[in-house]
Amino acid sequence: MTMMLFSLPGNEPLARSIADQAGWRLGALDVRRFPDEESYVRLCSVVAGCATAIVCTLARPDAQIMPLLFAARLLRESGARSVQLIAPYLAYMRQDRRFHDGEALTSRQFAQLISSEFDGLVTVDPHLHRYRNLGEIYSIETAALAAAPLLADWVLGNIDKPLIIGPDSESEQWAGAIAQHIGAPHVVFTKSRRGDRDVLIAASDLTEWKDRVPILVDDVISSGQTLANAAREITAQGFPAPVCLAVHGLFATGSETLLTDIGCRLVTTDSIPHPSNSIALSPLLGEALTAQLATLDV
Repeated sequence: MTMMLFSLPGNEPLARSIADQAGWRLGALDVRRFPDEESYVRLCSVVAGCATAIVCTLARPDAQIMPLLFAARLLRESGARSVQLIAPYLAYMRQDRRFHDGEALTSRQFAQLISSEFDGLVTVDPHLHRYRNLGEIYSIETAALAAAPLLADWVLGNIDKPLIIGPDSESEQWAGAIAQHIGAPHVVFTKSRRGDRDVLIAASDLTEWKDRVPILVDDVISSGQTLANAAREITAQGFPAPVCLAVHGLFATGSETLLTDIGCRLVTTDSIPHPSNSIALSPLLGEALTAQLATLDV
């Protein structure tokens, strides 16, 4: 069976790398916007009888979701045997409960949209806070991959005598896994949040690790406030500005400058295109894509 990989605009480099890793052919889509902001989608490859997949990281989902759904439906209408989605960053996972009356439970609604057009989903470190797994909200085959081993390999190859630091309790799963993988010490700070850009960090005493390089680890850099406040606590104890290591670099407006002004070095995977990308996900994604295809009833 022929396997063909497509990408939405901005995802071409990752798609090429995954295709090389997994042995899939690259297909072509023409995706653009009309002056009135409606989407135009045209399939430029023959897909009848093929297994297909679309690469589209969902860091800016509202602009991407319509062309993505149109492309998936078009592949199926054109005879594709299966349609999978590779979304290294998966959006709409944070609204996992109704915090106030009348709120949309967007994590479930978004999952229903994706499940309606795709046979399978491959993603990396989604925000599973109140959900145990993606199967609680997605009705299709899903693979949620862990990037911690790749982050650990980067630290091992680039930093001598690291000290792994999680800025809050939620970061423990990454900080702990990385530290265990490379045999380094790790600590986790305490955070209290008063708003999207208003967080307080209570730091541990780092005195016994004065000879080590601080590495701040989190799953996502968004506003940058959590990492910035943690970085200030670290430098206040006489350490150099830390390396900020994250799976997903969303980098909301001003966040990159916020961190670099402190002196932080930024390192992320290529789940979202950004100059800080230093860790390739394509080997992980390519293997998972092919493994998932084998489980689909096509």
